[in-house]
Amino acid sequence: MIQRAKAGLSHPISSAYGIARERYAVLGVNTDVALAQLARIPVSIHCWQGDDVGGFENSGGQLTGGIAVTGNYPGKARTPDELRADFEKAISLIPGSHRLNLHACYAEMRGRKVDRDELGAAHFQNWIAWAKSAGIALDFNQTFFSHPKSADGFTLSHRDAGIRKFWIEHGIRCREIGAAMGKAQGEACLVNLWIPDGMKDTPADRKGPRERLATSLDAVFKKKFDRKQVVDSVEPKLFGIGSESYVVGSHEFYLGYAVSRQVLLTLDAGHYHPTEGIADKISSVLLYLPEIALHVSRGVRWDSDHVVTLTDDLQAIAQEIIWGGHVGRVRIGLDYFDASINRVAAWVIGTRNMLRALLLALVAPIEKLKKLEAEGDFTSRLALMEEAKSLPFGAVWDYHCANQNAPVGDAWLGEVKRYERDVLSRRVVS
Repeated sequence: MIQRAKAGLSHPISSAYGIARERYAVLGVNTDVALAQLARIPVSIHCWQGDDVGGFENSGGQLTGGIAVTGNYPGKARTPDELRADFEKAISLIPGSHRLNLHACYAEMRGRKVDRDELGAAHFQNWIAWAKSAGIALDFNQTFFSHPKSADGFTLSHRDAGIRKFWIEHGIRCREIGAAMGKAQGEACLVNLWIPDGMKDTPADRKGPRERLATSLDAVFKKKFDRKQVVDSVEPKLFGIGSESYVVGSHEFYLGYAVSRQVLLTLDAGHYHPTEGIADKISSVLLYLPEIALHVSRGVRWDSDHVVTLTDDLQAIAQEIIWGGHVGRVRIGLDYFDASINRVAAWVIGTRNMLRALLLALVAPIEKLKKLEAEGDFTSRLALMEEAKSLPFGAVWDYHCANQNAPVGDAWLGEVKRYERDVLSRRVVS
């Protein structure tokens, strides 16, 4: 199990929470219930923040597929054991019980050359065993980028049937690996599919690649798995580096595919127009799918995958999940990679902000707001929404952290700095 230092409930924290609880109660909000609900919501934390999407394949090489990581902060994880240790440190500083989201390129080859169409559960046994001992559930992603057979920007939609076959087999193998993870952990593993396929300039044929992609996807998903072991999802994108003009797996393509095949749709907050949020899409898509998945990120202009901060967009996503009653139907995951700052800190900052946003939504006077809305009193609705922003939320969050034996306030930063001094700074890049 992940070991957390005992934070404890000091008198100032308990006293401040008591006052906050009374203040919220005036508006009909039970903060004790809200905190109990928050403690049951897991966030699937992405492994690739810890090593800049490097992975541990024997092939190595540069990132491709529209993925770029900025920075070279010291202490990057170089081995699976180092990455696991870094994640354990991060998770010990985050309240609640959460998941780890793996990519296929994090397979452990033990010195053998194994291509992606040959991957199996054996290459993830160390991850499975570690996760079980740590009390962490795993999610999984196929890796269709940074490979010689994706060098021209196409995989499942490629003109070459042989290349399509290679990637179809990779997708099938990854679903089998996900099933092994789900069986070992006793709960479903979300297996997410994203491909980088697209063109830098205007294509002459938009239809052909999409027809090939649909056929390839059907082949990947042909085998049926117990949903208690595997839940499948597909992830669209607006554009990428090298695919600015045309992305085969667009939002419209995957929305139609997900609804028609009843697989999950993954909404990535960084995969849309700069002024377009994903919050409003959640309730719409859930009318037609039993579940969806999220990759919560932060876009900055035409770039995505920045560390999640407590923005209005993040709060809107959390509000839609909580206020819409969708907690059991939305699988919340994170997706960002920043190598310009301490990588462990990036995990902690982003995940704690996701949880803060969820808690803010949980302690909002939503029942009163909905009542005002139903009565047509939009003036009072707006007024109460704004007044609620100055309620003593910070005291509730501090109480939650202390109650979960996670650092209160910025105390976690001292732990990260100590870890950097004692562990990360000793890593020498070869």
